[in-house]
Amino acid sequence: MEKKPNKLHIKKKLSTFQIIILGFAGVILLGTLLLMLPISSKSGVLTPFSDALFTATSAVCVTGLVVKDTATYWSAFGQGVIITLIQIGGLGVVTVAATFALLSGRKIGLMQRSTMQEAMSAPKVGGIVRLTGFILRATLIVELAGALLLMPSFVKDFGLRGVWMSFFHSISAFCNAGFDLMGTPDAQFQSLASYAYNPFVTGVIMLLIILGGLGFLTWEDVLNHKWRFRKYRMQSKVILVTSAILIVVPAIIYFFLEYSSLPLWQRIQSSLFQAVTPRTAGFNTENLSALTGTGKLVMIILMLIGGSPGSTAGGMKTTTVAVLFSSAFATFRRKEDAHFFGRRVEHSAMRNAGVILVMYMTLCFLSAGVISVIEGLSLGECLFETASAVGTVGLTLGITPELSLWSRIILIALMFFGRVGGLTLIYAALSGKNSSLSKLPQEKITVG
Repeated sequence: MEKKPNKLHIKKKLSTFQIIILGFAGVILLGTLLLMLPISSKSGVLTPFSDALFTATSAVCVTGLVVKDTATYWSAFGQGVIITLIQIGGLGVVTVAATFALLSGRKIGLMQRSTMQEAMSAPKVGGIVRLTGFILRATLIVELAGALLLMPSFVKDFGLRGVWMSFFHSISAFCNAGFDLMGTPDAQFQSLASYAYNPFVTGVIMLLIILGGLGFLTWEDVLNHKWRFRKYRMQSKVILVTSAILIVVPAIIYFFLEYSSLPLWQRIQSSLFQAVTPRTAGFNTENLSALTGTGKLVMIILMLIGGSPGSTAGGMKTTTVAVLFSSAFATFRRKEDAHFFGRRVEHSAMRNAGVILVMYMTLCFLSAGVISVIEGLSLGECLFETASAVGTVGLTLGITPELSLWSRIILIALMFFGRVGGLTLIYAALSGKNSSLSKLPQEKITVG
């Protein structure tokens, strides 16, 4: 009689999406444990688990929301842990793991290549190892260049400590994290306010944010084809055009709506920075609480949109918004398919874009409502914080450090969701469930 295998001994293979989620969760947990150590705080005390967990999640998910001022609370060791978590989160846990495997001389199997493809939003498995090498080289070059450009200003103001600050802010900006070391005991959580009208520092930071948010596949297109825009992938074209629109239009809105008391050049500089930083970066140079209601609304929209696929940024992604608008225009013209640059968009992309929009909006508004009830704060304030968390931005109206434990847990969940991705979480939860090929009877329903 044939012996049946014991179910307990059947090895269950994890799906690609489950590996990505577990990877991020594992790094967050390790970072939490390291940040709890007395050596991580300047005062040498044990940091509470909730504070360490919030900081580690914010760093790995490249958000920038903090409950402890990074410069004044954390020691050099703690700041080193934070910037390491930011670098891992920005590149992606899978990319970092693949890097160590390559350096150790191990072969990358098909399953690992498939996981890398999903993590990097690459179009195909072929060439994924080469793409990983390109990502690492490009990241190293850009972050080093950013640090060298920031160094003269920071060394002048902070002495030798300015060298460390230059590297910290370069990595934080490129990874769209928004963590800073500018706080003092008398002025915590001040971000880059002291450099608000320094065009060199803010210019370098904005350039790093934009480069990090464009995505490595877009970089590859630009480097390979230079100015021959027609030869770019359709996705790269969409990303570049959409990103330009999402910088120029909000900058114009902020120029005419805010900062009217500033001199012309400072007004242009502040408007441009406020248009760039909500793209999941999280640095700020002005008092966000002083923005008009419309100004805050524009910032919430930008935070939810975020960066581009395969980048260091989070959010819904520029391509998602572009597909939604293209689909809407196609509907207006009574055409079946959305399209860009003479190429048709597949229906699955249009469907996924709609699902992502619904998920982000539902989570953002629902979470804001819950926090508003728990904390007794206005819905507008809470909506700003939840949009910042789910978009992995890190901008705040100043209420995050004062939130209770349950509200912080909500923000932690939103940050994780925003970095890993809603569809990744759903696919991981439904992994192994076979989709049925049968279809139910169809009946017409009127919408609109």
